[in-house]
Amino acid sequence: MANPDVLAAPHGGEYRRHLPDLSIPRFTTMQKQDAHEYAKAFIEGGVPPWLHGLYLHWRKLFQEPFKGVTSDGVVRTDLFKIQDEGMPIDSIVSTTNTLLSLLSPEQSARTRYHIDSPEWRTWSNPEFLLSDKGIRLDEVTPEVRDAVLSVLRSTLSPEGYEKAIGAMRINGFLGDLVKAPRVCNEYSYNFALFGSPSTAAPWGFSFYGHHLCLNIFLYKTQAVISPWFTGAEPNLIDEGRHAGTRIMGEEERLGLALMRSLSPEAQAKAQVYRLLRDPEMPRGRWNHDDQRHLCGAYRDNRVVPYEGVLVSEMPAEHQQQLVLRILEQYLLYLPKPARDIRLEEMRRWFHETYFCWIGGFGDEDPFYYRLQSPVVIVEFDHHSGVFLTNKEPAKFHIHTLLRTPNAGDYGMALRPLIQRDGYVEQGFVWEGERD
Repeated sequence: MANPDVLAAPHGGEYRRHLPDLSIPRFTTMQKQDAHEYAKAFIEGGVPPWLHGLYLHWRKLFQEPFKGVTSDGVVRTDLFKIQDEGMPIDSIVSTTNTLLSLLSPEQSARTRYHIDSPEWRTWSNPEFLLSDKGIRLDEVTPEVRDAVLSVLRSTLSPEGYEKAIGAMRINGFLGDLVKAPRVCNEYSYNFALFGSPSTAAPWGFSFYGHHLCLNIFLYKTQAVISPWFTGAEPNLIDEGRHAGTRIMGEEERLGLALMRSLSPEAQAKAQVYRLLRDPEMPRGRWNHDDQRHLCGAYRDNRVVPYEGVLVSEMPAEHQQQLVLRILEQYLLYLPKPARDIRLEEMRRWFHETYFCWIGGFGDEDPFYYRLQSPVVIVEFDHHSGVFLTNKEPAKFHIHTLLRTPNAGDYGMALRPLIQRDGYVEQGFVWEGERD
């Protein structure tokens, strides 16, 4: 029985006007397949053509050596440093070693990669399994699955962990809505390990699947959780045992509050396009999968020019505080000591932090926004339907992501610094030092 309070919430239950016809071939076929059959049919069959074309483009992008997202094509140096961020590394190492002790030799071989493996970069957020690495939580024993979740719990903040679990539960809810739980479910996520758990050496892991992708690099008590992607369609569970689960409401509310708080002159400068699919957009500014996002999966080297209004020109007492509150939401996966350090670093770059907006900013208007500086990029986007039938973007389908530009993703910018910090592994080759 649906919870009436949930249905009465803003946009709660609104998505039900756009439920798909489950009798069409897309869903009748999907309902008979497991995740591997579904992915194979997609890759080999090339349907739908636009999405298959995007997949082929992603494969091409993956062949490029890692450079990092930049504003002008030039990687800026000396932006990041080795520091104590208070990460509970002993607990993270312990829980990860417990997980490894539970894996079979075959599972261990599938899960473990060299820390410099290019497989770091093969995460993706659609429901089809394009990169099948590591172990998949819906294919292992409950004991192994719970051990993976313990690794997440020990690494993330309590509120960040709840956000991740919320995204997973919403994915399970979507699978139930379209009657395809073998493709979309609460545990249709992969875990892969890079390097070996250590309190002194660099290592990390990737946890990825539909609408939730976390790449986590660890060195001593420091962490880089970047890039990450979090989405939901719909963004609210309105019935069942997880009824009331909702994510990304604060990112939406705070972004709209910031845009509305600007002066008319600043709003005009921030609003780079009036329409979410504006005829003024240059070719490539919008695509079927990422829509307005610029920094999604496989976009590790994208050039993203600054747009919009400079944050340092906003009145500090109000708008700049809203910027900090937005950034704090995007840093929620980090435990609070590390989050506070990172937030202060971002504040110091307000003189080169830009806020831009696409779409309207009325109560019902879907929208896109981005905050971008030399040390962070965050994006928020309301999307049209993928499983649901809404052809126009709606507030019940949300995509968010965070990138660390200038080679910061995957801890790449830290790796030469770690080497100079005294860590050397036999045979280790840092990204960028290859022939």
